[in-house]
Amino acid sequence: MEVTGRLIQILPLQSGESKNGVWKKQDIILELNSDAAYPKKLCVSMWNDKIISDIMEGSILKVSFEIESREYNNKWYTNIKAWKVEEVSELGQTPVPKDAKKDFFLDAPDKEKNFPHFDSDLPFDNEEIMPF
Repeated sequence: MEVTGRLIQILPLQSGESKNGVWKKQDIILELNSDAAYPKKLCVSMWNDKIISDIMEGSILKVSFEIESREYNNKWYTNIKAWKVEEVSELGQTPVPKDAKKDFFLDAPDKEKNFPHFDSDLPFDNEEIMPF
């Protein structure tokens, strides 16, 4: 199954150890139909290598998931487990490539790589360019 919604909350990372080894789990809360009078909320779990650390609250996410229910002590529990999470530009749009999300202004050491044709001085500091 697949759903697209706005990320409204990132819950704390959980980890532990089982007979199969070390595990990590992080739950995120999506708001579906945010334009509606009563938008629905959905808690989705990301496990181990599916956890994405660079998503931010307010992002629009497209989540592919599976639903599984299991019984424990005569009670039933349902989990929504993500197997693919992608950030999209707007609702109904295509996913944003990982490189496009990067803000090149934050990479100060790479300024020369990002802007090789610019000098370190601003162009309007020169009186020949701005004669007034």
